[in-house]
Amino acid sequence: MAASLASLSSLAKAGAPRSLFNHHGSHRLPPPRITPLASSIKKHITTSFLQRQKSLKNISALETSDGTVNVEVDDDDEEEEACELVNGTEVSVDGVEGYLLTAVKNNNGTGLLLLSDVFGFQDSATRDFAYRVACNGYNVLVPDLFRGDPWSKNRPKSEYEEWRRGHDPNRIRQDTTSFTKWMVEEFAAAGISKKLGVMGFCFGGGRVVDVLATDENGYFSTGVSFYGTRIDSAVARDVKVPVLFIAGDRDPLCEVKGLYEIEEKIGERTKVVVYEGRGHGFVHRPETPEDDRDAEEAFALMRNWLHHHLI
Repeated sequence: MAASLASLSSLAKAGAPRSLFNHHGSHRLPPPRITPLASSIKKHITTSFLQRQKSLKNISALETSDGTVNVEVDDDDEEEEACELVNGTEVSVDGVEGYLLTAVKNNNGTGLLLLSDVFGFQDSATRDFAYRVACNGYNVLVPDLFRGDPWSKNRPKSEYEEWRRGHDPNRIRQDTTSFTKWMVEEFAAAGISKKLGVMGFCFGGGRVVDVLATDENGYFSTGVSFYGTRIDSAVARDVKVPVLFIAGDRDPLCEVKGLYEIEEKIGERTKVVVYEGRGHGFVHRPETPEDDRDAEEAFALMRNWLHHHLI
């Protein structure tokens, strides 16, 4: 299976560090089915991302010791160039589809499990974001949480709750576990495993807490939750790693008060960042110039958070 992640294997040959995971036994998951990403899809992701980048300057955000965030603007175009160095593949793990983006020349040997919103892993906003994260050196795996049945904007809102009840939380948890183990196995085989992180938007942002609370093997070192919905605060005390929560103060689906309560349960290393005037989905689905500006700052904050906890 190591050959399926060409960029990871090449890094292993270059002498990258061996696995840091608690990996026991010789059992391996069934090999995934991997096919080249359709050129039309890759072209859309690249074009969409670069068009957005041309209208925005690079922004850096760094949390200071007192909890504030310093933001700097940079005209450097290095990120656009780096984005040409990403490979995309479609995978299948235990019959469940997924999408994997791997950084090539700047691969840092670290994996991220990205959990989508209700519109699914094939949604363009989710794939664009995953592509951009991979541009920063990560290997980003996006599983199909809804097994081919994501929510559609064309469906009546009156059907939403029935649709959601059709997706068993236990089944979703099992699928995310399978994809996590697959990443661990692939990285161990390539000999470059470091750490894993998990992040998600909306529905997926809520599941970040679930995944970390049930991470008995300690695979994950951190999590990032963007405006997570229906977070089970009861399990927050079971989370053993720091989590970054990002939300807007005008989001009716993710109450800020609840996030602060969860922050207290997880511990002081966890951080809640609230953007004034922003609503739901502003980071990966910005709709206004103000959304764009805060989305860029939130992305920079997330990037630095991941670098601090994973690299």
